[in-house]
Amino acid sequence: MPNSKRHRTLQVAASELLGTVSAEEARLLAALDLQRLPRHIAIIMDGNGRWAQRRHLPRVAGHRAGVQSARTAIETCARLKLEALTLYAFSVENWRRPKSEIDFLMQLLREYLRRELPLIHKNNIRFRVLGRIDELPASVQREVREAVEVTSRNTGMILALALNYGGRAEIVDAVNSILAEQRAAHAPEQVQESQLARHLYTAGMPEPDLLIRTSGEMRVSNFLLWQIAYAEIYFTETLWPDFSRPCLIEALLEFQKRERRYGALRESEQPSPAAPVGASAR
Repeated sequence: MPNSKRHRTLQVAASELLGTVSAEEARLLAALDLQRLPRHIAIIMDGNGRWAQRRHLPRVAGHRAGVQSARTAIETCARLKLEALTLYAFSVENWRRPKSEIDFLMQLLREYLRRELPLIHKNNIRFRVLGRIDELPASVQREVREAVEVTSRNTGMILALALNYGGRAEIVDAVNSILAEQRAAHAPEQVQESQLARHLYTAGMPEPDLLIRTSGEMRVSNFLLWQIAYAEIYFTETLWPDFSRPCLIEALLEFQKRERRYGALRESEQPSPAAPVGASAR
């Protein structure tokens, strides 16, 4: 199929997947290659508090507004048939926030799961939670475990919620799990990368190809430290409650501009066959 015809076919396919699209979305979709989408997107949903502050609203209003952005991201990624989407919802460091805000966030999570779980299940999405779940309030644990159980046999996109999550804590938990296995088997040995990966919270998921952080902050904040070793990172000034579907498509377009080499040279940088052995690298 000629490239131009194939590209038009992909444009139509993208519009059909997403349903009704705005003029701006149609323009962005025209440049999107559905065959080069990331398998796994991870998002640090930052900026809810600042969004509320700029509107002279309480911080909790920003968190509630951010739920709509999460819903949009989940729906869009599922429709584009990504394998996985991970949302950073609550970190191990977030316990330092005021108790009133923490209580609101936990209640908001419970409300979200009760309201959205039927739709998540209907759309064949498999729900997972990454983090130290046993340290959450008992009521939240029940809601979370029910969502995991109800969707456990679904075969579509994995929606992972990082909840009471910390990248360093995850690695510590993985190492301790390996040590426990070795003690039980009476077979101590050196830990291998592949072995550690099997004990991470994300075991069985592809590593993120794209990490998105909203609100202009340029750090990874203890998020998926092991898994994002080769992820493309996309920072945007947009605050999370304003992160719309066009914003997500723009991130995908930027991802498709990147050349992922995993430490190798570009094709144009490959040494000439005639180059002498030991020639210096640039």
